[in-house]
Amino acid sequence: MRIQAGELVLVTGGSRSGKSAWAEELAAEAGGDHPEQVIYVATAGVYDDEMRRRVTIHQQRRPSIWKTVEESTQLDKVLREWGRKGNVLLIDCLTLWTTNMLLPLYEPGEWNTEKEQLIVEQARQVSQMARESEATVIAVGNEVGWGIVPLDPLSRIFRDVAGWVQQEVARQAHRVYLTVSGCPMQIKGPDPNGSRQGGRL
Repeated sequence: MRIQAGELVLVTGGSRSGKSAWAEELAAEAGGDHPEQVIYVATAGVYDDEMRRRVTIHQQRRPSIWKTVEESTQLDKVLREWGRKGNVLLIDCLTLWTTNMLLPLYEPGEWNTEKEQLIVEQARQVSQMARESEATVIAVGNEVGWGIVPLDPLSRIFRDVAGWVQQEVARQAHRVYLTVSGCPMQIKGPDPNGSRQGGRL
């Protein structure tokens, strides 16, 4: 098996890089003979038809026997409720969770480092809970900082906070995968030969 029971795994990559499909493959493998113990944690809010179509595509792709838990902000609550030995939690995704945490705090001209730290600290606490959980936790996130610097303040703030959130999860993760054009690459964690790749930031 490519991941071990009880590990925290981060799967990251750009838009349409194949990260969600790879994370679902890992979750299915980790669930093994007990797919009913895979819990899909959906952080997306559905506010329009376009998002509804996206959600439907994800629902049709994953096994119907998987449980779905919809939680836009309180990932700590999900971990307390479902973080039991034998369970596999697939959180998709950290970037939408970041959006859900950021928007209620954002007011034009009123942003400050204290608000940033509220979100980053919550990510730190959640990632520590996930690492210490007896469940296997697979989190999906987006690499949003590889393009040009956005023109508007909200987009720049979002880019920065999303990057910091993923760094917190990566620090705690036993393994990190980066997906590029549908090809997953392990960039942190033990390889099949027992040596380690990557490291703590």
